[in-house]
Amino acid sequence: MSLGNSYNRVKAVNSSNFDSEVLNADIPVLVDFWAEWCMPCKMLSPIVEEISRELSDKIKVVKVNVDENPDLATSYGIQAIPTLLVFKDGNVVGEIVGYISKKTLKDKLEEVIG
Repeated sequence: MSLGNSYNRVKAVNSSNFDSEVLNADIPVLVDFWAEWCMPCKMLSPIVEEISRELSDKIKVVKVNVDENPDLATSYGIQAIPTLLVFKDGNVVGEIVGYISKKTLKDKLEEVIG
């Protein structure tokens, strides 16, 4: 049994669709800024995937590859990865830098999305 690509449930976004997918979304959006070479990013990926399934009715989850989209990383002041930003109504309402546990992430998201 193949597990496949761990990113296939979480949509990849880029500079051309960031506004429509994130800023104009009708529900809060968790944006995972990551890179292929980043080991903590790879460790966080399954947690982000689980969160996207468990909270799919409350939050949208997307990923931004910082190597492919340096303009987005710069415009949101991303200095370390992984960085998770939570957007609500087009504004950043939460930020988590570095690897965290699923429980901690879920607790922080619940504070923002209710």
